[in-house]
Amino acid sequence: MSVEERAGGGGAAMRPATMADVARLAGVSLSTVSRMLSGGSPVSPKRQERIQQAIDRLGYRPSAAARALASGQSNVIAVLAGDTTIYGYATTIRGVEEAARALGYSVMIVVIESAEDAAVDAAIATAMSQQLAGIVLLKFDPPGVVAMHRLPAGVPMVALSGVREKGLPQALIDEAKAGEELTRHLLDLGHRTVHHVRVPPSRKEDGRTTGWRRALKKAGATVPPVIDVTWEPQTGRTVGRRIAGMPEVTAVFCGNDELAMGVIRGLADEGLKVPDDVSVVGFDDHPLADVWMPALTTARQDFSSLGRRGVGILARVIAGEPPEKAVHEAAPVIVRESSGPPSADRGIATETAMEDADRIHA
Repeated sequence: MSVEERAGGGGAAMRPATMADVARLAGVSLSTVSRMLSGGSPVSPKRQERIQQAIDRLGYRPSAAARALASGQSNVIAVLAGDTTIYGYATTIRGVEEAARALGYSVMIVVIESAEDAAVDAAIATAMSQQLAGIVLLKFDPPGVVAMHRLPAGVPMVALSGVREKGLPQALIDEAKAGEELTRHLLDLGHRTVHHVRVPPSRKEDGRTTGWRRALKKAGATVPPVIDVTWEPQTGRTVGRRIAGMPEVTAVFCGNDELAMGVIRGLADEGLKVPDDVSVVGFDDHPLADVWMPALTTARQDFSSLGRRGVGILARVIAGEPPEKAVHEAAPVIVRESSGPPSADRGIATETAMEDADRIHA
């Protein structure tokens, strides 16, 4: 006999019994079933007997979501993220999982496939299909920014990123300061300016680009056009090959370490050495940064700490406590082998030098 038939419905399709089926068969409200299962406010013995008979007849087994509904509590945290294969994303999620496990939460990961409204709404719907304790949003890219504006009100959440948002619980890394310090490091070595290979920004401009621009303006240096690429290291390699033929380019600040590795490989393809001919710096301090040849100068982002801090903030929000004031965690510059003084054979200015940079886009 189907659930519908046993519960008094006319359908023939088989499906697991739900709490609503129990309530319907027992002739009580859903909240009454919930109170009995959770051991909350008293339910009369007569109603308890009817509910138990309905449970036995239907073979009802409470799901995790149903138990959460009955108790008014959940131990599930949803992480909304873009491409989880990227080092920063994956390491942040690891930090979230570590902190969540320590607090007794389980974690579900939902990938936002793109910044299109339909894709964002689908990801949010997947997360909200569970009875959630709260949401951790990785706001590193356009999908994360769109999701921030489309999450339903009232759901406890925290955003993780390098850009502050007003009125939003968040854990932050100070990308702008790190970008400024990396650029200042190259200028202090004697480079007249620094070219910037940018990872896809979450908005018009992210922190590391803002820091790069700020350092150049403070120094009175020319601000070259930004070189936009994708997350793929191969696009960095393409840029490296192209700037090898541009003698005015002596220093390159890349938006992450994988792109920096790609740029270095592209320069090597054309017979140039780093840092002898061109200095290249990255961002993140990827595990390979220290063993790459040459070892990368970079900014160290502690993504695991970011994830753990985010869960701590979310736990306060879930408990109804005011979240701590958002504080930027530093991303210190790690100086290694890939940065050095400009080569005497490069840095030759031409009238079209800055215009040429527009053609570097991968």
